[in-house]
Amino acid sequence: MYIDGLFYRLELVVMKKTEVKLLAVVGVSAAVTLGVLGVAAGQEQAGAGSIASSGMSTGVTVTATNPPTEAANAVAVPAIKGPAPLPPEEQGLPG
Repeated sequence: MYIDGLFYRLELVVMKKTEVKLLAVVGVSAAVTLGVLGVAAGQEQAGAGSIASSGMSTGVTVTATNPPTEAANAVAVPAIKGPAPLPPEEQGLPG
């Protein structure tokens, strides 16, 4: 066969019946697997919408209370006054 001025030789591949059956089994199992995964994904999406539309909660507890009129700490007060001492490993040599 000549294509673009070059000669190409076509070779036919002869396969045994067992090889054809093996490839058929692999192809069919791949198609079945994709079908099962597609159905499972479709049911998961449909199930998520039905759960969200129901009156069920997701485990969050909400308690209705009145907020305080003033904050408990109006001004932040530090626990240590003045410079904090250095840890022993960062202190210089004595003297």
